Amino acid sequence: MKTLTVKEIKEHLQSVKDEYDPFIEQCKQDERKSVQALINAWLKKNQRLSAMREAWQAMTAFERSLKAEGYRYIAGIDEAGRGPLAGPVVAAAVILKEDCEILGLTDSKKLSKQKREDYYSFIMEEALAVGVGIADAARIDEVNIYEASKLAMIKAVQALSAAPDYLLIDAMSLPLETKQSSIIKGDAKSASIAAGACIAKVTRDRLMEEYAAKYPLYGFENHKGYGTKEHLAALAKYGPSPIHRRSFAPVQAYL
Repeated sequence: MKTLTVKEIKEHLQSVKDEYDPFIEQCKQDERKSVQALINAWLKKNQRLSAMREAWQAMTAFERSLKAEGYRYIAGIDEAGRGPLAGPVVAAAVILKEDCEILGLTDSKKLSKQKREDYYSFIMEEALAVGVGIADAARIDEVNIYEASKLAMIKAVQALSAAPDYLLIDAMSLPLETKQSSIIKGDAKSASIAAGACIAKVTRDRLMEEYAAKYPLYGFENHKGYGTKEHLAALAKYGPSPIHRRSFAPVQAYL
């Protein structure tokens, strides 16, 4: 058999999916250090992929169980922005395609900003349906943050282009007729909820960056409305902006 060059081996490895592929065994016998380095790198990458696929299987357990019961359109719902002192609370509902695979997707708070942006783009392109709902600061002040979060979630469900027949919701129950389950820390347990959390978080962050241009004194682009030292100092100096939540105690102190 012809001895392949290191370049040829590197190119061929890109198409190998199984660590038990005869080509892998053949390369393991190759005494060239460069080939051994290639194989070791491939094996490590394959192990990471295997672990991520196992994690994805765990993240889709709720969805697969519901599909087995006959449900077709399962929406995962989560919100972003309960805690900030300014800006809206944003919710998103996502129905993933049955064969969808988003390796590495988990609780959005554990992801870097770039990762969230990447997943956001993929989900928006590949999901069966995405709906977003928003409750602004005035609404939060009117009904309280818990009820405003519910309202945003309901809007997100209503904005879906496909009507869901089951809802998976992060730690919340909604006054809707659609069958549903409330899952504590759902964004770390359900792929659909994690997708909803990612869409909600990125959408809200982008809104706060727009508000940063409109109200440049507060540094919204940095803290997204959360009560950081920078934010509290700006509140003390300039008082609340039109998007501050006046029902929140730290804001009330500067009214």
